[in-house]
Amino acid sequence: MQCPSSVPARQLAVNLLGTLAALLIFSVAAAGDAADSEAAGRVPWTSSRIVGTPEPPPPYELKNAFPNLVVTQPTLLTSAPGTDRLFVGTRKGRVYSLPPDAGIEAADLVLETGREVYGMAFHPDYTENRYVYLFITERRPEPPRTRIARFQTAAMPPFVIDPGSEHILLEFPSAGHDGGCLKFGPDGYLYIGVGDGGNANDKHNTGQYLGDLLASILRIDVNGTHSAASYAIPPDNPFLETPGARGEIWAYGFRQPWKFSFDRETGDLWVGDVGQQLWEMVYRVERGGNYGWSIMEGPQKFRPNRKRGPTPISPPAHAYQHHEGRSVTGGFVYRGRRFPDLYGQYLFADYETGRVWGLDTQSLERTQIAFTDVDIAGFAEDHDGEQYLLSHEDGRIYELLPAQPVEQPHPFPRKLSDTGLFTSVAELEPAPGVVPYSVNVPLWSDGAAKDRLIALPGDSKITFSPDGPWTFPDKTVLVKTFSLELERGNPASSHRLETRILTLQGKNWAGYTYVWNDEQTDAELLGPAPLEREFTIRDADAPDHSRTQTWYFPSRADCRLCHNGSYKVIGINTVQVNRPYEHGHGNQLDAFQSLGLFAEPMPNEPEDLPRLTSLDDESADIEARVRSYLHANCAHCHRYKGGGNSDFKLLANLPLNETGTLDVPPLHDPLGLENARLIAPGDPERSLILHRMVTTGRGRMPQLATSQVDHAAVALLRQWIEELPVTP
Repeated sequence: MQCPSSVPARQLAVNLLGTLAALLIFSVAAAGDAADSEAAGRVPWTSSRIVGTPEPPPPYELKNAFPNLVVTQPTLLTSAPGTDRLFVGTRKGRVYSLPPDAGIEAADLVLETGREVYGMAFHPDYTENRYVYLFITERRPEPPRTRIARFQTAAMPPFVIDPGSEHILLEFPSAGHDGGCLKFGPDGYLYIGVGDGGNANDKHNTGQYLGDLLASILRIDVNGTHSAASYAIPPDNPFLETPGARGEIWAYGFRQPWKFSFDRETGDLWVGDVGQQLWEMVYRVERGGNYGWSIMEGPQKFRPNRKRGPTPISPPAHAYQHHEGRSVTGGFVYRGRRFPDLYGQYLFADYETGRVWGLDTQSLERTQIAFTDVDIAGFAEDHDGEQYLLSHEDGRIYELLPAQPVEQPHPFPRKLSDTGLFTSVAELEPAPGVVPYSVNVPLWSDGAAKDRLIALPGDSKITFSPDGPWTFPDKTVLVKTFSLELERGNPASSHRLETRILTLQGKNWAGYTYVWNDEQTDAELLGPAPLEREFTIRDADAPDHSRTQTWYFPSRADCRLCHNGSYKVIGINTVQVNRPYEHGHGNQLDAFQSLGLFAEPMPNEPEDLPRLTSLDDESADIEARVRSYLHANCAHCHRYKGGGNSDFKLLANLPLNETGTLDVPPLHDPLGLENARLIAPGDPERSLILHRMVTTGRGRMPQLATSQVDHAAVALLRQWIEELPVTP
């Protein structure tokens, strides 16, 4: 069993030797507590009123269309003329085909490229020429580049693609924001969506520049044989006569056009464009259109003093702010027959929050049609116009179905006192059956203290895992109350700010924020949008002994950014709960077991199970302390199937050389660091992970609901990096 640190066995030995006497005392006390608890019996929690949602449930839900099928990291889903098969491209460089058979267990591998596949389009005359076009990105060797290539397939299912038939049409540099969508338009031309090729802030200033192919929707003619190139530029492309412009450009000013489609009834081109700072955009694209990046980010000015392109900037058809989602996934205008109420609506989703919306293409009014717990990376439509949705992390294909009615016996509680979690809200006295707990390494929250509770309904139980996420019963509620000292160093000045609850409703975890009143007697449910408030802190180290601190109360969509993927619950698991029990005696895991919270006995004694090491534990190895801190604060995104889109992992149980951080250049913006590395051994000044923790503006990590630097953590991380051995 590995202990979460880079040197698990050594650190476990240190922990055991350093605390042997304490563990013996705890175990004796725990045995007595266990006997008392078992004699008394577990008190069931029966007072919950946290059922359903504050808003009416959306009318649709997602159903797994192929329950036995999983494809690793898919990026696209599409169909081909002349066959009812679906085709899937993946980030791992593979292309699969599959029949529309709900019972299939494996898709057919039809191409292995060794590169990242983001776009795929079949020629309108595919049944005759067998041409398929791929959008492929190569990260190695440097510099990274994108290719648009034509291949030829076999004539019979599963339509194997001949790798030797690859013919490159276009090639251009790209180091992020690749775009990656291909579609043939109603006019028979091939359209290509390309991002700005950078990381943040359009660092190449290409958004408004027509002299390269980036940040654009391209339109080329791949029909026939062209003597000078593998394609021709259609004669009605808008910038053929513009000096210095690439004639392939159809429209420009996009940051990261993540999927586009044509309305099969009107021919309109719809694009979902991923934003950076505040907005996600949906555009109805026209010939020669300028969609603003990076002068604008959707409806808001971004870098207004940069040089503009030659055509006026057009506003988005729709934009939503980051309190609702963080990464738009473009879809299709629905023209199927199964759901008449959706007919004519542009369906799109948010990758981070799992929300699915319909946008009326006439009124441009938006309706949420589904709320999911999956990261929707793409849409596809079959030949009848019916929709599929693709999830990147769990590798599954979904379809829309009308939502099953959910009985909600009473209104969702609007006040904390109505939740059934407390006997006394003003005293934070938990209701019978609600169990307090604490963690080894708390998430940094701008210096706030936290009180934690877990409430399992009735006599339901947790499925324990020693080294993975625990499985919680339906209608579990996790509670965290945040308090801030209004006079630094004076616990008596502690002021309750908010209580966040995370509740499991069926398959989905949903988060809600309750904002405390000034009298500290109760807290009220925050609406869907976030809230910011300023507090005056008396601080002897501040100018005039006073400073202002802004507190961010997260929206419901914000909660999904951390509580994502396979670790939807990040603060209550073995490595965090394996510690002395502050609300009783002995070890906290033993206390949970004695209370009957686990469905089965733990497989090992707590001292043989992994745990995180507190940042404050000066007797422990510095690497164990730093790695535990990064695990608690960063690894819920930076891990496999997390929300982070950088290819490194900060789980503490990984050996350090397997995290993908040591001497690795950042995939995204280096924030001005010269020769930046994620972690540069011996050189904190070039270490981007440290720099992001110190940054208080754009680029800060953790990115949500924190604006204050954790100086103790920064100092320890700096010391650790300085001590890391430098290797050639």
